[in-house]
Amino acid sequence: MIGRYQLTKINIFLMVSILMHFHAYIEADQTKTLTVNPKRLEQRIEKLAEFGKTPEGGVNRVAFSENDIQSREYIHSIMKDAGLKTHIDEAGNIMGRMEGIDPSLPPIAFGSHTDTVPHGGKFDGAVGVLTAIECVQVLAENSVKTRHPLEVIVFTDEEGGLIGSKAIIGTLTSEALEVISHSGKTVREGIVSLGGNPDDLNSAIRKKGEIKAFIEIHIEQGNTLASKNIDIGVVEGIVGINWWDVTIEGFANHAGTTPMDRRQDALLAAAHLIIAVNKVATGVPGCQVGTVGRIKAEPGAPNVIPGKVVMSLELRDLSADKIDSLFQEIVQRADVIAEKTGTKIAFSPIEATAVPSPTDPSIKKIITEAARELGLSYLSMPSGAGHDAQSMAKIAPTGMIFVPSMGGVSHSPKEFTPVKDIANGANVLLNTILRIDSTF
Repeated sequence: MIGRYQLTKINIFLMVSILMHFHAYIEADQTKTLTVNPKRLEQRIEKLAEFGKTPEGGVNRVAFSENDIQSREYIHSIMKDAGLKTHIDEAGNIMGRMEGIDPSLPPIAFGSHTDTVPHGGKFDGAVGVLTAIECVQVLAENSVKTRHPLEVIVFTDEEGGLIGSKAIIGTLTSEALEVISHSGKTVREGIVSLGGNPDDLNSAIRKKGEIKAFIEIHIEQGNTLASKNIDIGVVEGIVGINWWDVTIEGFANHAGTTPMDRRQDALLAAAHLIIAVNKVATGVPGCQVGTVGRIKAEPGAPNVIPGKVVMSLELRDLSADKIDSLFQEIVQRADVIAEKTGTKIAFSPIEATAVPSPTDPSIKKIITEAARELGLSYLSMPSGAGHDAQSMAKIAPTGMIFVPSMGGVSHSPKEFTPVKDIANGANVLLNTILRIDSTF
């Protein structure tokens, strides 16, 4: 028989639980009228761009540089203004946390990076960080408490190979720490300069289940949204990337004395192969891409038939199987080209590949519903570039929101996204966070 004391304890527990959920519902309902502050967003984008500003109007803020270090102090300050408690983890990631109603729940995380490529633009990465901070600040200013804790993550050295997010999921290797970054420091030295501890990276690792969900806003870096006048991209996944070194061996000989029908021209074979890569990549439906971006001919003299060529091959798609099938067709065409040109063609895979990372279907649906409710147009689309979200997808349900890039320009001083589009994305992020908080 259950005693009166036990019944009282059960009743109190039920009442507290109901009140907590009712409070969360009331707070969530109030947020229907909440919107981000576009002017504040714009001011912060311009302020952040001062760190590493170039005469062309771009930003040179490579990871671990003095510009990067100083900009992070600014990011710390506005995170604190937004009500976040901040710290730097062992990988140098800036972590900002706002507690929720229920401390036992895992946090909803969102963010991006603030480092740039050499002579890059104002918006790549920065938009994701500043919109994340803005969402938290809007909630704090309106005294809205979420059930889950909220975490804003500013990842270390995204442009150098997703360094911070790889550390979080436990895949950052000791070899990667010794790579010399654009700053001139090794990654190990760079992490130390940011206040991290590369000798204790295990402490930065987050296991599956420790984060409820992760969302990242990013500029599209392509021209799909802008050219179609669409407000929001709902990312269906981040493509896998496979690279190969391709070596073509012919026979170097005198350009003036060797008849055309007696040549074994490695560069001619390479030209045929480049055309074949393009035909294979465009020969089937889908968003797959194939690229030859680097080529070197030897001996490299104008009066010598090239005897050897080394070139790159890159294939990207959301499906690993499709990448493999495209590669196999390229190899078959290469065999035919080698026979016709009297050359040998060999493919050597490069280990630094990225596997396809699909986003979470439930979060994609939530992002879509948030955009629709806000009256914004949207399009489901892949991401052809890598992002920290592809790392985070290994440990947590992950979603990505794209906002338009004018002209599809990125990694350039001419990179530009209007503040109206950034605010649209931030409002979708704000609503997505609240929907995840109430339904996950």
